[in-house]
Amino acid sequence: MTAKLIRELGEGAGVALPEVRVTGEDPVLPSVFPLGTMAAASAGALTAAVAAYAARTGENGAEGPGGRQWSRGAHGDPDVTIDVRHAAVAFQSERHFRADGKAMDVWAALSGDYRTSDGWVRLHCNFDHHRDAALRALGLPPGSSSAATCKEDVGRACADRTAVEIEEAVIREGGCAAAMRSRAEWLAHPQARALADLPLVGVSRLPDGAGQASGNGLPAGTERPLGGVRVLDLTRVIAGPVAARALAAYGADVLRVGAAHLPEVPGLVVETAFGKRSCHIDLRSEADKLRELVRQADVIIQAYRPGALRARGFGPDDLAALRPGIVCVDISAYGTRGPWASRRGFDSLVQMACGIAHENGDGLRPSPLPAQALDHGAGHLAAFGAVAALLRRATEGGSWQVEVSLARTAAWLDDLGRIDTAGTRRPRVEHLLATMDSPFGTLTYVTPPGAIDGVRPHWTSPPPREGEHPAAWWPPAS
Repeated sequence: MTAKLIRELGEGAGVALPEVRVTGEDPVLPSVFPLGTMAAASAGALTAAVAAYAARTGENGAEGPGGRQWSRGAHGDPDVTIDVRHAAVAFQSERHFRADGKAMDVWAALSGDYRTSDGWVRLHCNFDHHRDAALRALGLPPGSSSAATCKEDVGRACADRTAVEIEEAVIREGGCAAAMRSRAEWLAHPQARALADLPLVGVSRLPDGAGQASGNGLPAGTERPLGGVRVLDLTRVIAGPVAARALAAYGADVLRVGAAHLPEVPGLVVETAFGKRSCHIDLRSEADKLRELVRQADVIIQAYRPGALRARGFGPDDLAALRPGIVCVDISAYGTRGPWASRRGFDSLVQMACGIAHENGDGLRPSPLPAQALDHGAGHLAAFGAVAALLRRATEGGSWQVEVSLARTAAWLDDLGRIDTAGTRRPRVEHLLATMDSPFGTLTYVTPPGAIDGVRPHWTSPPPREGEHPAAWWPPAS
């Protein structure tokens, strides 16, 4: 099934992928949803796309890992493999991450599920401004009392209101919330119907001003499959950073662009930054710095709400004008169409809204998946889409847009069916972990899954400090 899903992903993106040899099978994690299959299909599609890209580079005389040329042909297709258990554990990467042996706590005090008069609602309060928006919506003073007392206050404020009423009130205040819906309730929702018309991974060509092919060049003489590919990462928490981190594992030059005034989840910003460099650009006053980076980039990944960057002059058409041949990867919570297209969202909220948290438990109270599977799935699908677009750029020219959303990824997971996980034990992970020294201490992390001709993706540098590097590519353009 997994190999078939990978083929379908390639066909949907308009690229021919080499066959993928899949080892292992579900169940891996304790869930009625086939998370191992989902993880292996999305990570395996990325691995296959990278193999196809490396093979094409080899046709142009470039070398692959180990100094040898990658081949492709009837009898020379690369040996692409993906292990279901490794992929599933990689989807839990933040749960296994350690800094000097210490795990991270990614949830703020008020983030969580609250009982309402008719069910449950989840509030996402990891950023202070989202916390204060939720408190305003509930008629509570923003940032007032201690965390323990405040959580009790929030619980009481939710208890006599409906879940949807709270959801809508928090959204109006600029916060993030989701009522727990059943699968049937979600499928009847206008946003679910809008998603049904969207591809899982949208890969489309952007209009070129000159109408000519552009960006056909592939890097030559590089030692890693994506060596020479420059990626701008404008994302936070978790799907976008995972996409850029996955590309870095195959050798892409990833420059993460943040800003000192933007909030972060401290542990997550480290765990998703392996193999990247980090700079700060304040788009309110330094937009020209980003424009200069775009002019020399191959891929830009963004996960702002749909339309937010366009309002600042960085929409897909603006980027294509700045850099003909650019690949624009857009990640959203609920897709780019429908009444929720501009709604803020995170994995845990989409699980609530789409019926996953309802079905994964007993239907009486929410039970989240044992992984941020929508984030990691969308992240790997976005990375796959980026490489697929690079392949199409190489053959067709032009600039490209890739669109992925957490909610559409949730619909894909729903379509994969259900499995019996009775007796499933937590998978062993020791052999899937590695350590690396860093400015944050000794880090223990899950290695990226997949292999091409026996060569595994890996990161060559530890997570940097935020804003540690200049806003420039390295080495500088000649």
